[in-house]
Amino acid sequence: MAFTLEIGQKSPDFKLPGTDGGMYSLANFAGSPVLVIFFTCNHCPYVIGSDEVTRVTAEKFIPQGVPFVGINSNSPNTYPEDSFSHMVQRMDENEFPWLYLHDASQDVARAYGALRTPHFFVFDKERKLVYTGRGVDNPRDASKMTVNDLDNALTELLAGGPITTPVTNPIGCNVKWEGKDQHWMPADACDLV
Repeated sequence: MAFTLEIGQKSPDFKLPGTDGGMYSLANFAGSPVLVIFFTCNHCPYVIGSDEVTRVTAEKFIPQGVPFVGINSNSPNTYPEDSFSHMVQRMDENEFPWLYLHDASQDVARAYGALRTPHFFVFDKERKLVYTGRGVDNPRDASKMTVNDLDNALTELLAGGPITTPVTNPIGCNVKWEGKDQHWMPADACDLV
């Protein structure tokens, strides 16, 4: 079995705390036609470099009923700035339009097969995976991006058509796994394309 969820597989459920004080699971988004879940963090230069283009994408699609859910699974023992308190501070400072959830056990990152930050997963109404991979092709410096794969996938999905490019490789820092070197990746983790 592949490390990362494959196209057509169902979204694994979760129960995670948000920076807004709430607890969230898939049931919170049951009425939404599409769901975007992405693995992110506080410190990664690829996350920071693409946060504003992710904001623009989210602000475009949230009014169309598409929730954006960011999940931080990084170990704060590897990067202290990835702690929950820093997550709260980051949301207060930046006022991002997405929910920001904390996966302290890293079980959700394992269930989805998150490889990097950021790593996007788009699910249809039945919560089947229809897109996975990068948001844009140059997340570290979004001013140099030439394609927004996330925007393209959502546009095609909401138009009722097939997604032209359903799988791309996420570009970013690897997830920081508890008790492992900061560059460690699970043995069964591999490029998606």
